[in-house]
Amino acid sequence: MMRVVSHTCSNTEIVCALGCAAYLVGVDQDSDFPAAVVGPLPKLGRDLSLDIPAVKALHPDLVLSSQTLPGHETLVEQLLAENLPTLVCEPLSLDDVYADIRRIAQALDVASRGEALIAEMQQAMPAVPVVSDAPKVLVEWWPKPVIAPTRDSWATDLIERAGGCNPWRDVAGKSVPLTDAQVLSAAPDIVVMAWCGVPLHNYRSEIVRRRAGWEEVPAVRHDRIHAITEAWLGRPGPRLVEGYRALRELIGAAGG
Repeated sequence: MMRVVSHTCSNTEIVCALGCAAYLVGVDQDSDFPAAVVGPLPKLGRDLSLDIPAVKALHPDLVLSSQTLPGHETLVEQLLAENLPTLVCEPLSLDDVYADIRRIAQALDVASRGEALIAEMQQAMPAVPVVSDAPKVLVEWWPKPVIAPTRDSWATDLIERAGGCNPWRDVAGKSVPLTDAQVLSAAPDIVVMAWCGVPLHNYRSEIVRRRAGWEEVPAVRHDRIHAITEAWLGRPGPRLVEGYRALRELIGAAGG
């Protein structure tokens, strides 16, 4: 049986969704789903503190890594320097997520399952026609400073598939820090807290409400400040479907 080490939550969840959970011999510290699968597995460090010697000691046939954060490239270099067979994911768009699922499925010799998973996700996330007055959605990756997804982000794709508009969709890059003035100018109709690395029970709408001037933001005026776990929006894998569904519900309720 193939021995696989996964270095990111999304890769872990992709492996499991492909029916290959039994291949996993180690995961990163943040992989927490499915709990029954990852619970007993060795935890090999967080994001930029992956324990390379511990990875090597597991004798993996494949290491699934990532370059989604600055600094990941150094870890990838270290994995390759140890001659560990490594597949690196760096998705930007939703199509990139599908492409990574396809590559991982091929590497695990379950290509047909990969195609089936992609088709299942696509069917579960139908594109809602976007109208000219579609609700504007601010997804917050971080609360201070407010950081929002931009053009090169699967989150922007999800917002638009769900019938909304990301006011920063034309800004180059993955994300951008925003000033209060920029948010006031954009006037989002919905604010979604999806704070990276923060447990859902620690999301607080009052943090959004008490920002200077934000009482004029339509989302605040109309009490449309919502929490969607970062596990559904920030992990480029199968559970983006749950993020889409949550966005669709909020956007639909706002008239989109």
